Amino acid sequence: MSTPYPFTAVVGQTDLRLALLLNAVSPAVGGVLVRGEKGTAKSTAVRALSALLPQVDVVPGCRFSCAPAAPDPDCPDGPHGAGPGGARPARMVELPVGASEDRLVGALDIERALAEGVKAFEPGLLADAHRGILYVDEVNLLHDHLIDLLLDAAAMGASYVEREGVSVRHAARFLLVGTMNPEEGELRPQLLDRFGLTVEVAASREPAQRVEVVRRRLSYEDDPAGFAARWSGDESEVRARVVAARALLPQVRLGDNALLQIAATCAGFEVDGMRADIVMARTATALAAWAGRTAVLKEDVRQAALLALPHRRRRNPFDAPGLDEDKLDEILDRFPDEEPENDPDPEPDPGTDPEPGPDGGPENPQGPDDGGGPDGGGGVPPQGGGPQDAQPPADPAEAPADSPEAPRQPSAQADGGPEQAAVRAAEPFRTKMLSVPGLGEGAAGRRSRARTAHGRTTGAQRPRGQLTKLHLAATVHAAAPHQKARGRAGRGLVIRKDDLRQATREGREGNLVLFVVDASGSMAARQRMSAVKGAVLSLLLDAYQRRDKVGLITFRGAAAQLALPPTSSVDAAAARLEKLPTGGRTPLGSGLLKAHEVLRIERLRDPSRRPLLVVVTDGRATSAGAVGGDPRELTARSARLLAADGVASVVVDCESGPVRLGLAGALAADLGGPAVTLDGLRADSLAGLVKDVRTAVTTPASHTTRRAA
Repeated sequence: MSTPYPFTAVVGQTDLRLALLLNAVSPAVGGVLVRGEKGTAKSTAVRALSALLPQVDVVPGCRFSCAPAAPDPDCPDGPHGAGPGGARPARMVELPVGASEDRLVGALDIERALAEGVKAFEPGLLADAHRGILYVDEVNLLHDHLIDLLLDAAAMGASYVEREGVSVRHAARFLLVGTMNPEEGELRPQLLDRFGLTVEVAASREPAQRVEVVRRRLSYEDDPAGFAARWSGDESEVRARVVAARALLPQVRLGDNALLQIAATCAGFEVDGMRADIVMARTATALAAWAGRTAVLKEDVRQAALLALPHRRRRNPFDAPGLDEDKLDEILDRFPDEEPENDPDPEPDPGTDPEPGPDGGPENPQGPDDGGGPDGGGGVPPQGGGPQDAQPPADPAEAPADSPEAPRQPSAQADGGPEQAAVRAAEPFRTKMLSVPGLGEGAAGRRSRARTAHGRTTGAQRPRGQLTKLHLAATVHAAAPHQKARGRAGRGLVIRKDDLRQATREGREGNLVLFVVDASGSMAARQRMSAVKGAVLSLLLDAYQRRDKVGLITFRGAAAQLALPPTSSVDAAAARLEKLPTGGRTPLGSGLLKAHEVLRIERLRDPSRRPLLVVVTDGRATSAGAVGGDPRELTARSARLLAADGVASVVVDCESGPVRLGLAGALAADLGGPAVTLDGLRADSLAGLVKDVRTAVTTPASHTTRRAA
């Protein structure tokens, strides 16, 4: 077994370490979500935490980690009688992103059920994680059905399994820790709210601290056991402090003044629901216990707010997480601290450094064999010096012409027409359902019908390749007629490989939604472009909720540009859309050709994910770009090329005014899909509901689409 990296050897990342330690002191805080770029010691710190947790007393032989003093009366391995218990280290169980439902919650032991005729339950990861840590790396990439199961278990503290004739309930109380890179997509709001605390981490830009990371990392790789031994004293000190804080926790007093501070803070930041208040109260109590105090002070409430509120105040998926600290201080200053009664001398502020360095001091740079965690480290932003610390001018008009702070000035385009500055998007709205016709086999999601590993069972078939989901009834039905000939003598069935049947299931898949947006001069009227951006933003919100990948192509002037390659980060698409300028001529055909090229490449990368092309334009084509020729003819040919490839498309018609040319409708006909107006895109409009995007062409078998039943 490899030697884990010591928790106390992680450089910087003060908030991350503090959040993890507070959960070690009080698991009721509710876990931690760690957000940040790759290589910032997220996984390293989480994996190192389990070594700091106290040992767990368990009933010997119980697969569900029941406590000897208070065993679960409904434990599947129970009932447990009185007797001495055993002790084992606290577990850290990792949930892989690609795990199956059976692996998470457990399932019927098929082998024993068929061979012995008994119902035997095989526990899953939720049972293993009981009274320990459940760690999900890249939690934002976890499939929806697994997220639903995690939500249920986290809410009830128990796992219920009702399937294949098995009815089992067992305790599942665990510390949920997740790490994620926001560039790869965001979490569903329901799961986001289940994490008690959230921490944003980033690599340090301070050279001295980066050197420290590298030094410790190289030292660890050269001699993991020796490196861990040199930090064992600091690990023991932090472990003892966690035990002491747990013992002190029941004595911590949360006064009325602290409760008023918590309530006023949550109300002031307009946080939904009451979970934030409860989490803040538990976190502030844990902070006081960690500092060795029995009274909660204003500084505890402030630190609790910084950890518990940023991910709960987002009003929509595109809002950046964060908290206005000036506003927080203004709210807390209304409530002076209560005088502590018979409180022991407080420990140093835990927010500065939650554990000592190897020499007893905080993070001594000259400590033994300093180096970074396997994922890197750091997290303290530069405080001064260097060109990246230069402040922008107070007046944007004074910024240099090539500065990003300089206001964009209209500039003449080579193809005629000035470039217009970007305009803000109108308020988003709920859109109608757009889906790809036919039955796909893509990634799990919520848009189009698909054969999936999870969903409603629609039938059974012989397995093609490895059996992944047994259809028990169909298997028994296939084997039953042959039992006499096979000499069955006991309760169990005599099963052969030919009897096995795979369950076929139907659910919903996520698609690749590729937006092709007209940013030419014909769309440049500020009010009109604002409405167009609002519509695209609404479709992006819909894509976020349906777990799609998205891409963004814009066309203006003389060419089309891939503004955002296909990604799971809908936030990135919204950011690119916000900065989109307009102006110039309309190379509509070039935009469609660029879409054809992007989809061809994505088909090779991810062949199972079906595309949905959304073209946002008024249908005008005034430039053929580098291709040359008649712009309208190029547009028609490009559209028919996409239709021949079986790409499901929809045209959002942006034409307005009393006189309409109907060019977007003609484009939709060439693409083989419907056209919908901006107003008709709203789910609450009186226009007909767009249920399927119809492709009226015959395509090769690998890309065939047909109208959904």
